Amino acid sequence: MKHWIEAARVRTLPLSISGIIVGSFYAMSQGIFNWKIVIFALSTTLGLQILSNFANDYGDGMKGTDNEDRVGPMRSIQSGAISPGAMRFAIFISSFLTLVSAMLLIYFSFKGKYLYYSVLFFVLGILAIASAVRYTVGKNPYGYRGYGDLFVFIFFGVVSTLGVNFMFSKELDWLLFLPATAIGFLSVGVLNLNNIRDEESDRKANKNTIVVKNGGDWAKKYHFFLIVSAMVLMLVFAIIFDFSYRDQNPDSFNFDIYFFLLAYFPIIAHLKRVAKNKEPKLLDPELKKLALSTFLLSILLSLSLIYFISDFIIYYTNWP
Repeated sequence: MKHWIEAARVRTLPLSISGIIVGSFYAMSQGIFNWKIVIFALSTTLGLQILSNFANDYGDGMKGTDNEDRVGPMRSIQSGAISPGAMRFAIFISSFLTLVSAMLLIYFSFKGKYLYYSVLFFVLGILAIASAVRYTVGKNPYGYRGYGDLFVFIFFGVVSTLGVNFMFSKELDWLLFLPATAIGFLSVGVLNLNNIRDEESDRKANKNTIVVKNGGDWAKKYHFFLIVSAMVLMLVFAIIFDFSYRDQNPDSFNFDIYFFLLAYFPIIAHLKRVAKNKEPKLLDPELKKLALSTFLLSILLSLSLIYFISDFIIYYTNWP
């Protein structure tokens, strides 16, 4: 069980559900909510992340990419803790359970009333599962051609945030593109750190990540673009959404509802450590820190939305 938990890479799981949290509580801010949608959206996303981690372990292990040159924690296939056959079975089971969860999510979201939407999201679910596996598995995996960043941005940023919100509202809210893009950028940032750390071993193994293609110096600039852009997008979203609207005095500006900005402190500290770093292998702890900071940001942003809702209700219903 210990080896399977390690193979699932638990430290990546909070990051994967950040978009679900923001998309769900944004729906609540619009007066729409359904716990069944939230539960199955979370289980589907977690299943997709675990599947991706299993497939990554298997693909890199079988291709010899995970070897003595790898800087990060030793993988399960690499160490021999889990056999290739057992990991293939785990990939199959994870794919099946994730698909079942996705189908239940679709059912509770649309309940047969929106056939086109149901088909669209079923196709998206199949594509997400296939993409999670094909990242490193197969003869020509896209992760070895530098397209991993695109997959992470689309499925763990845009689709995760906008998709779950659409299941509540049955329409696209263009304002939500701002936090969706921000979470996508932060998620790609975690992958980028992983690729910076593994640049040397990936190059030897012909794993042409975007970092291998462009070099470590470029990757640092790319990392700063991702993280700083995400922070700006979140702030712009809060300003446009008008978190300060809660006060009865329209001329006042309430910073107390912007407490999601607290998550910026560990993110800024992270950027400073990346800027000063000279040894890529020392970036490994930063993966977990950035993933948790992204999760914290999504939680605090959601709490800001809830606080807005509660104060809005109190003001307009004259509750004591």
